[in-house]
Amino acid sequence: MVTSDRNMLQNYVPVYVMLPLGVVTVDNVFADPNGLKERLLKLRATGIDGVMVDVWWGIIELRGPKQYDWRAYRSLFQLVQECGLKLQAIMSFHQCGGNVGDVVNIPIPKWVLDIGESDPDIFYTNRSGTRNKEYLTIGVDDKPIFHGRTAIEIYSDYMKSFRENMSDFLESGLIIDIEVGLGPAGELRYPSYPQSQGWQFPGIGEFQCYDKYLKADFKAAAARAGHPEWELPDDAGQYNDVPESTGFFKSNGTYVTEKGKFFLTWYSNKLLSHGDQVLEKANKAFLGCKVKLAIKVSGIHWWYKVENHAAELTAGYYNLNDRDGYRPIARMLSRHHAILNFTCLEMRDSEQSSEAKSAPQELVMQVLSGGWREDILVAGENALPRYDSTAYNQIILNARPQGVNKNGPPKLMMFGVTYLRLSDDLLQQSNYDTFKKFVLKMHADQGYSADPQNYNHVITPLKPSAPKIPIEVLLEATKPIPPFPWLPETDMKIDG
Repeated sequence: MVTSDRNMLQNYVPVYVMLPLGVVTVDNVFADPNGLKERLLKLRATGIDGVMVDVWWGIIELRGPKQYDWRAYRSLFQLVQECGLKLQAIMSFHQCGGNVGDVVNIPIPKWVLDIGESDPDIFYTNRSGTRNKEYLTIGVDDKPIFHGRTAIEIYSDYMKSFRENMSDFLESGLIIDIEVGLGPAGELRYPSYPQSQGWQFPGIGEFQCYDKYLKADFKAAAARAGHPEWELPDDAGQYNDVPESTGFFKSNGTYVTEKGKFFLTWYSNKLLSHGDQVLEKANKAFLGCKVKLAIKVSGIHWWYKVENHAAELTAGYYNLNDRDGYRPIARMLSRHHAILNFTCLEMRDSEQSSEAKSAPQELVMQVLSGGWREDILVAGENALPRYDSTAYNQIILNARPQGVNKNGPPKLMMFGVTYLRLSDDLLQQSNYDTFKKFVLKMHADQGYSADPQNYNHVITPLKPSAPKIPIEVLLEATKPIPPFPWLPETDMKIDG
């Protein structure tokens, strides 16, 4: 039942839907505006607040350095605006294709891949030397090898061009959210579990720091620490291993030695620093715009229940039972006024196979709690498409872990949830009806609210990033704090 109650509106969590991957084609054409318009209007009728779309580097800067072509995306944005929806735009500096659920192939720009022909070390590399062309290694963040520009400068110039070319949509309030891509699948992580290289769930994955740039960086760091003899790990196994079969991750393995800790700290700090640098550029590009910045953190829930957390470690999240690998990311985000967007909101432990030692519920509790403790906004997504009430109820629970507050804003509440993704399946009648109920419950039984002021979501002009937080201070946030308590199930079930 739809009601309109000012106090209940304070419990309203906006819902966005991710647009299909190929909505702008690899040749930079907005292919089917009429078909999309029909689907957007149908979605709009569920009461959703907006949509999210990948803005692919490989499409926009295809022709050559700084040769941007935004026309197809301008037409798309115009259509979204006409349909009365808000927009979350992802700065997608990664390849589309090769990840779970990718049906479309959009490589990074050819002129960048051409540089990789003569210098393949611009790509993430595993120990056996296999290159991954999904995203540039963070080893080249500050190397001016891209026709005189560094990788960070490429990302910065792209975001500045987006701001200039989309200024009318930024000013009209259409674009509310800029999600800054920081790695494969747009996530702040290393490409440690690539299906394109044969990885299968629940393999532990592999470290991805064996390009010459990261190798040299590690050797210099080890020498500064008084251990010039230390090398990158050679005992961490292969993609589909289990932790106990490796020297690195087994009980009392390399990961708990001084050398192992040094490596894991270096590997995860590189990621923190990469996110921090790119966000600083994003902040400069969008300074004064009425938008929020956001980043995506991957939900690596397999091997969470074992002491070594192997799959998280290879991805760059140095998270152990006695070391929080996520709160330092939240602390880094706090200086940029940025949102932490986390995946796997729909998953329950009981749905996972027991050999994966998987704990998505505990992982979500840990990461969301860490964000809230660092006083930042937290948003999220489902990892895999689901159309059933069980999954929707789990998302609603995570959106308001302690339930609704009938007298005002709840103590804990996510800033927004993006549903993955718009498809024919979602619009099939029974799935559509279930989704509509989900939106209503996310909105705390309130009808669609066009005015974000009603639920404390007014977006003010982006302020400058605060001063850089020293790494020692970021790492103080590795001290584990128990998560906030969660209700066993949501008090706003869609089938309740």
